Amino acid sequence: MATKPPLPPFTAETARQKVRLAEDAWNTRDPDRVVQVYTEDTRWRNRAEFPVGRAQVREFLQRKWARELDYRLIKELWAFDGARIAVRFAYEWHDDSGQWYRSYGNENWEFDAAGFMTRRFASINDLPIQALERKYHWALGRRPDEHPGLGELGL
Repeated sequence: MATKPPLPPFTAETARQKVRLAEDAWNTRDPDRVVQVYTEDTRWRNRAEFPVGRAQVREFLQRKWARELDYRLIKELWAFDGARIAVRFAYEWHDDSGQWYRSYGNENWEFDAAGFMTRRFASINDLPIQALERKYHWALGRRPDEHPGLGELGL
């Protein structure tokens, strides 16, 4: 049976690793890659959408990244217990008119014994910002290790 380490039950170290792996995957903006960490029957709540299963999640992510351009994300561990992790996050993006946003949110994750995410519940708010207010300036893709996290940025 395939696994997606680190596996539950999580420690502080393995929970932080899981969060960074998720951040790195989402920053690829590649739906085919991202869905591989979820169970086939994963259940989500993302704003007002409730995708179920990898196929619906893939479609959701394709729509998301077609709309949220130049997307850059930072996730931070908030809490963990057993097979569950809570994160807070912020990401910056712009729409097709050039309006920039910083989106803030929280996610609750639950994993199976093999380390695949079975549930993802997200609450997100969008704040319009000016381009000069952006804080995420790395090249698209993985956030560099030396780039500040949410706490260091005051977010």
